[in-house]
Amino acid sequence: MPNAPAHILVIESAASLAQAYVTALRKDGYEVTVVDTPDAARRGLAGRPADIVLLNLQQPRGDGMDALRALAADPGAGRTLALTAQGSVQVAVEAMRAGAADVLLLPIGSDKLRAAVAAVLATPAAPRVAAPQAAAAPSPDAGTTYFGFIGASPQMRNVYRMIESAAPSKATVFITGESGTGKEVCAEAIHKRSPRAGGPFVPINCAAIPKDLMESEIFGHVKGAFTGATTDHAGAALQANGGTLFLDEICEMDLALQAKLLRFLQTGLVKKVGSERTEAVDVRILCATNRDPYAEVQAGRFREDLFYRLQVISIELPPLRERGDDILLIANAFLDQFSREERKRFKGFSADCQRIMRDYGWPGNVRQLVNVVRNVVVLNEGEEILPFMLPPPLNKPTLIVPPMLQDPRWAAMAGPLPFGFPAMPGAAPAAPPPTMAPQVPQPAAAAPVAAFQAPPAAAEDDGVIKPLWMLEEEAIDRAIRLCGGNITRAAALLEINPCTIYRRRQRKRAVG
Repeated sequence: MPNAPAHILVIESAASLAQAYVTALRKDGYEVTVVDTPDAARRGLAGRPADIVLLNLQQPRGDGMDALRALAADPGAGRTLALTAQGSVQVAVEAMRAGAADVLLLPIGSDKLRAAVAAVLATPAAPRVAAPQAAAAPSPDAGTTYFGFIGASPQMRNVYRMIESAAPSKATVFITGESGTGKEVCAEAIHKRSPRAGGPFVPINCAAIPKDLMESEIFGHVKGAFTGATTDHAGAALQANGGTLFLDEICEMDLALQAKLLRFLQTGLVKKVGSERTEAVDVRILCATNRDPYAEVQAGRFREDLFYRLQVISIELPPLRERGDDILLIANAFLDQFSREERKRFKGFSADCQRIMRDYGWPGNVRQLVNVVRNVVVLNEGEEILPFMLPPPLNKPTLIVPPMLQDPRWAAMAGPLPFGFPAMPGAAPAAPPPTMAPQVPQPAAAAPVAAFQAPPAAAEDDGVIKPLWMLEEEAIDRAIRLCGGNITRAAALLEINPCTIYRRRQRKRAVG
């Protein structure tokens, strides 16, 4: 321990938490100062620099990330440890990029807090680079990061613009997208860009809570309302008063509770389980699902009136496979983070690795990509990620068939492939060559020519205008039929992603 004790500045508005931090840190002989706001911290740092600043990112009167960036630019602030109750990878990445030396998840025990402070003090500080003050809101049309998102593709820039447009409103927002695309990150971004940013953001995962307890979790309960209710519970709606309530996987909610949620949205009144008293709350509702909400309504699993009440604004997050070079942007960002955490030397991905990652379908989307990068960093050493380091199925060799060979029209004209040549996807392997025999000239077959002929036009226009979705379905069904059921070939000829066909067929089965 140095001769002069380290000075630690704690920014915490909750007096009980602040006292717990002071008690824990003074055990190691540190000098500890407590303030309740970032503004008070900046005034204090002008007179007394700090070696370490403890900052709770959930600030009651402002954005904790903005405070973190300001502290990173303050030469008197030393290094900052960010404390957060939102344990998502995206929050951690954003905090590290904003200048945090480490991110600690709340609640945190005193021993873990003391160990984290000691570790930062034992590590030499990197030279401080002067940087201009970051804007309160990153532009949705510039840069590669936006409130926890990483990506610069046109699809994501459109999402950023939708968030910017939706955030100032009080309207409910329905976020859709496959699992792992970042629906909760989107909800947090809307909250941070809204006038409610100073209020609480309360997420509820409707798929993770038993149906019998869901009403209590959302609306609360009073003591004795049911077995095990030993104390009063406020519920998520009351906890989010003045802020935002995020209902994730809302299509998993029981139909009976959907009716109560609709009533709450219409009246703004909360009645706890076991109570006859109602309480008024001011809360904005955001919700999300990885299912097709239209199909859920048609199947009778989701109330139609609730759906239209919630879907005032709709934001659809694109799957990772459709985001192009965003895959590499995200992979490199997490490679840098995990390499620092695991004390590895990785600097980037080889050209072959980049090709493999671009071509892979990523059914688990960003969540799967993050897990792949962490797996590679933990299990390997070096400075460059090579293909053999990738976990299955990315490290499995795949046969790349030239686009010309995937075209059934070429196959019809060219006939069977030579023996030993890899067969086209979905086609039977070529038979061994027959015994050589004199060849007798045969008349040319007309079938190959017919493969290129356009379908005969209708005899006359029946005057019926079909909806666009119906024409698309008919075109897809016809392409699959002409390709002998091979969806990959049909998608290639239609110039669409095979996943689009699979999703449409799955939706038709759910509705039908």
